Amino acid sequence: MKKNIIYSITLTCMMLGACSDDFTEIAPTGALSDEALQNATGVDLKLTAAYSAMDGERIGRLGEGVSAGGDNWWTDVVADDAHRGSTDGDNPELFQVETLDWQTGNGWFLGRWSALFGGVNSANAVISLIQTIPDGDFSQQLGEASFLRGYYYFELQKFYGNVPFISVENLDNLEFNQPNSGPVWSQIEADLQVAIDNLGPEVVNGRANSWVAKAFLGKAYLYQEKWDEAFSLLNEVATESPYTLNPEYVSNFNFAGENSSESMFAIQFVSDDGRSFNGNGAGTLNFPGGGPLGTCCGFYQPTQDLVNAYQTDDATGQPLLDTFANTDVKSDYGIESSADFTPHTGPLDPRLDYTVSRRGIDYNGFGLNPGKEWIRATFNDISGPYLPKKNIYQADEVDANRGTGGWGSDWSGINYNVMRFADVLLMAAEAAVEKTSPDLTVALDYVNQVRNRAKNMTYVQNEAGDGDAANYVIEPYGAFAGQEFARKAVRFERRLEFGMEGHRLFDLRRWGVAAEVINAYIANESADIDDASYGTKFGTYTEKFDLFPIPINAIDQSGGILEQNSGY
Repeated sequence: MKKNIIYSITLTCMMLGACSDDFTEIAPTGALSDEALQNATGVDLKLTAAYSAMDGERIGRLGEGVSAGGDNWWTDVVADDAHRGSTDGDNPELFQVETLDWQTGNGWFLGRWSALFGGVNSANAVISLIQTIPDGDFSQQLGEASFLRGYYYFELQKFYGNVPFISVENLDNLEFNQPNSGPVWSQIEADLQVAIDNLGPEVVNGRANSWVAKAFLGKAYLYQEKWDEAFSLLNEVATESPYTLNPEYVSNFNFAGENSSESMFAIQFVSDDGRSFNGNGAGTLNFPGGGPLGTCCGFYQPTQDLVNAYQTDDATGQPLLDTFANTDVKSDYGIESSADFTPHTGPLDPRLDYTVSRRGIDYNGFGLNPGKEWIRATFNDISGPYLPKKNIYQADEVDANRGTGGWGSDWSGINYNVMRFADVLLMAAEAAVEKTSPDLTVALDYVNQVRNRAKNMTYVQNEAGDGDAANYVIEPYGAFAGQEFARKAVRFERRLEFGMEGHRLFDLRRWGVAAEVINAYIANESADIDDASYGTKFGTYTEKFDLFPIPINAIDQSGGILEQNSGY
């Protein structure tokens, strides 16, 4: 219609010879001019847009939509925490991701790449706008935008390793076709330092502050094994920031605990009446295939290997660091819901039943999990018998947290904690173990703070509500018997604390043990599933899988400027 109007005016002007050349400069409907945005309101609008990119939802996004979200759930299916879930034939591209059959044209790799660069461009747009405004103090907004660009690039770095850096000048000049000549850690560090220098310490829900920026810079140092620098920042946040552990572990995963003392930086999801555009669309597949609410789609099923990791020693209450895979927590794999089943009676870490839903144990207040009738996968699929819990709303919070997507899918309103205070404690513990002068006393203290919270929290209860649902046994460590033991304990604690939160694969990669751990897990899980064909469906994890491939779409569009990661 707009083109027709301009064409009509053009003809009239040609006939009359009386129009100037600027008659076609019509502002698009619903759009603001650059001049209209050069003020505090304009900066805040663009900054809000930069935050909103965290959920991966944006116009023109490419690739698989549910791979774009900031919770990174699908990376767990590469590691030993989760299966892709559902039946083997459902979503073949994610099945390829899980089984290490990686193609550079896979839409799951492109979806996250596209979403993250959308976030980079949005953050750059804020910084660019601030630079055009001669008057006013925009240091806070500059700090937040710099933090967000640092965050988006941190995600790109840990996913793809070698990524192009798009500067504000590149954005202004539309020079997006930049080479990916290597890691961008120096730019990440610079952005996070700008954030630290410009942000105040005040806690505002969903927004960055100086404490959050310090924690993320500490994390960036940790990933580069700059242990002394990492410890200095993370220890400062651990001891001086206003953040604390929630008394209840489950408060990190429900409506009542959103933006509480442990939540440092979270994607703010909201369920709305009707279609929930502000819900977690990237997690829409990860509900039971049926279940108490008739949900879809049965993806993101925890592994037997993860469940086994929550076994504890009955005498000490400590994890089985070296032997957890030697014995299995009893499961109902291969057993129909109509058949009798008694859950595992051995000692377990109580965090298990807030992380994994297993048969015979309460499912977030919906009653006992009945087993197979809530599992979409068949016994011939590789997905196993378990369901996720951290991303599923509590029964008494359905009205507050359940939203719907375009095809009747669930778009949960549960916030996703990109970083919570427990993460700071365990990163600080790790840095304390690894720094030039290791401090095992500090590392022990931070690990035990996390374990004591798990010990003292309310445990999942039995059906009658008058006792614990399982044999929960957990105690803090008495001491770390040396650096090697401390390293093993800290790393294992990260798995127990953050199981099914999208961190596991990146931890294994940065520790340099991904191939060893994942190949052993595939072999162990094959025996646990007891399916002769299970192992034949998987490739072997090799060094090339330590980075995701650069999407071939991006390489093609760059005209060969972008180079592929090694091995693809």
